[in-house]
Amino acid sequence: MLSPVITDTTRSPHSRLRPVAVNAVTLDDRVWSLFGRLNRFVILPYQYRQCEVTGRLENFRRAAAPSPQGEFQGLFFNDSDVYKWLEAASWTLASGENASVANMVDTAIGIVAAAQQPDGYLNTYFMFDRAGERWSNLTVYHELYCAGHLIQAAVAHKRATNRDDLLTIARRFADLICDTFGPEAAGKRPGTDGHPEIEMALVELYRLTGERRYLDQALYFIDARGHGLLGGAVYCQDETPFRQRHKLAGHAVRALYLCAGAADVYAETGETVLLEALERQWQHMTTRQMYISGGLGARHEGESFGDDYELPNDTAYAETCAAIASVMWNWRMLLLHGEARYADLMEHTLYNAVLPGLALDGQHYFYVNPLAADGTHRRQPWFNCACCPPNLARLLAQMPGYVYSVSDEGVWAHLYAQNDAQLTLTNGQTARLKQRTNYPWDGRIDLVVEGSGEFSLFLRIPGWCDGASLAINTQPFDGALTPGTYVEVRRQWQSGDRLRLTLPMPVRAVESHPRVTANTGRVALMRGPILYCVEAADNPGLNLDGLTLCDEPYDSSFFFNMLGAVIALHATAHTQPPAAPWGNELYRTTRLQATPETTQITAIPYFAWGNREAGPMQVWLRM
Repeated sequence: MLSPVITDTTRSPHSRLRPVAVNAVTLDDRVWSLFGRLNRFVILPYQYRQCEVTGRLENFRRAAAPSPQGEFQGLFFNDSDVYKWLEAASWTLASGENASVANMVDTAIGIVAAAQQPDGYLNTYFMFDRAGERWSNLTVYHELYCAGHLIQAAVAHKRATNRDDLLTIARRFADLICDTFGPEAAGKRPGTDGHPEIEMALVELYRLTGERRYLDQALYFIDARGHGLLGGAVYCQDETPFRQRHKLAGHAVRALYLCAGAADVYAETGETVLLEALERQWQHMTTRQMYISGGLGARHEGESFGDDYELPNDTAYAETCAAIASVMWNWRMLLLHGEARYADLMEHTLYNAVLPGLALDGQHYFYVNPLAADGTHRRQPWFNCACCPPNLARLLAQMPGYVYSVSDEGVWAHLYAQNDAQLTLTNGQTARLKQRTNYPWDGRIDLVVEGSGEFSLFLRIPGWCDGASLAINTQPFDGALTPGTYVEVRRQWQSGDRLRLTLPMPVRAVESHPRVTANTGRVALMRGPILYCVEAADNPGLNLDGLTLCDEPYDSSFFFNMLGAVIALHATAHTQPPAAPWGNELYRTTRLQATPETTQITAIPYFAWGNREAGPMQVWLRM
């Protein structure tokens, strides 16, 4: 029997909200619970096998041997994929018994434990003939990055099982890191990792153990950036001290992980300058650097952000890991402030930038997420650099913990999905809630309170929603329901009290800033929080890039065979036939085309594209 997950619910001193345990919420909806079941029964076993057949687990066995047995397999940071898998599996165990996953977790921990060196060091790349190269190139070799993922896995495992076996391994390594890195004046080695991750992990370890040295070390690693220790490279987040930053730059995942770590440090220390830097970068990101999907990173070169408003569609990078990192950062900002803009972006990113990275079979993945495709971009069963698949698994396992949080005032509902929840308020009072809804396909959300007591319920009114209404026990609520805010309902609750929140979901045609030249004269279709695209499978024979939407009402209907049922959109569009084939020419004389024909088109949720036969896809349509 698993121990209750309680140690991850403490509120940081400078956060308004407190997270709730992942096992406090049981999801039962058509999206997140389906992906949660897929995670438990398909994704985690599949990824464990991949870690085995690609040599990731074998690297640990090799490291535990008294002498080299074969060669190290894969990339030098492959340990991190095992650790991310362990974190995902641990969070899954927190939500209920799963003997198969539990056995895999125990086996993996045993393999990892055997590889740890007597001084606590643990990285299977730096073994035997490479042992003398430890810490020799922090810019490139990801040693602290891998250590961060080990620590996060260990914290998750402790919270899920109340066992110390993986935590003991992680603390030995963390203690070695704390003893090794720091100012020269303290007799330590100056340095920080080329790929941020250790910062978040050390703050979580501090929260779990109460050991201040871990928090201090996280702060040191943030402070060490921007002083040339990594060659001043923007790719490695070393070009500017963090507190002086105004926008995200360089490698997108690294930039976002660093912001998430800095938000964690601020939550514990309350250093205003850190928060100001975070808010500047968030504002710049959301107004100049973000795809309509919530995806981040415009350039394949350096997996990086581009210039302001540089957001090409067919060559978008928009790495799945960057979307996951955005959710992680926005979650931390939400806990700090309790502002709906962060929850809005979390929800938007989860549906439209995270979920596209995973096929509906749970065994194929996108690393890169373009917003226009010619049919050659397909999900892959695995990657040599496989950071995204286990990152998706750990986010899916954490999903129940993102639905609600609590504060001194009461319960905050951030995400809408059918669930049962039992939450402990900061005063020790228990709040039991039932959420019944078919969101995001339907905007009606029923919340039933079980039990009694006085507290507030804070319901998010999404920024995209005009005309929301709320009734309490069938009586209309007389307060303001302002898009992009939380509405507070405070009362002495009686068991069976029911709130009905209704969020209208008309189809919206969204345009982009005129400086996003890739989208000039085009719109994207959204309904509720869901972004849509047109795919060849639903529109055979049409030149998708040549479609021009007509100014007519859009229709929506359930579309079966994907996720059981999703809402598809139907619209009228003018079509242009494909251009005549080009020979060995760069320019040619053309004629004005005849009046285009009119046809009906179908659009599906962007997250579901690419699950059928190969073919073109388009998000932005001409208007």
